[in-house]
Amino acid sequence: MTTKTWAETESEAPADIGEIIAATRNAVESGERHWFVAVLEGVGQWPLAEEQVNGRHYRYMIGGEAFDWLLLVERLCGALEDVTPEDERQALLARGRFPVEVPDETLRRLLGPAKYRAHLNFLYGVQVEAALQRRVAQEVQKEGLCRVWENGHVDEEVCSRIYGATRRELFSRFLKVSAQNPAPDDAKEFTYWLFKHRVNNADPARVASDTRKGLAMLSQMRASQR
Repeated sequence: MTTKTWAETESEAPADIGEIIAATRNAVESGERHWFVAVLEGVGQWPLAEEQVNGRHYRYMIGGEAFDWLLLVERLCGALEDVTPEDERQALLARGRFPVEVPDETLRRLLGPAKYRAHLNFLYGVQVEAALQRRVAQEVQKEGLCRVWENGHVDEEVCSRIYGATRRELFSRFLKVSAQNPAPDDAKEFTYWLFKHRVNNADPARVASDTRKGLAMLSQMRASQR
């Protein structure tokens, strides 16, 4: 197993991931709290920003700033399959459906301030940005201008409309400035870079308008999955 540590671990809980998994399992088995809440506590204590487990690479921090905590939940659930309900796990991991209500303030407390801020970066920089791309793809498709959204990739026309350059041009820039040398198919890293590019280069009013469009699309997508 190869690992990379989380630079801003705020928790005083054990940094050893084996101890965190064991403590999470004990909390679930004892019935002290709902299994999802126990897993979120484990997420808040987790010290690794990325790791390699059983041949799979888990990168929880996107662009060093955006926290994909649901991916970490998936990793923890993999170690807790025998003590967590399969239907609730699948609904959570496949559709983002929480098995129990977790208000934002509770989520902030469980994750800790640094991870919660990074979660917001992921929400806006990856999820909302991807939703914005999808919404613009729908607009282009309706206009019949070009074929879009094939195999999960952003079409050239969609990128031109949002970012003022083709996807090919933008991806080339992304690879040149990326310090982490991501794989060419690392869509989350690229999406987060596109978000920062848009925010730093577009007119503030346009940034706000596009962000609202992305939020509305994300809400629509989530509603259709529930």
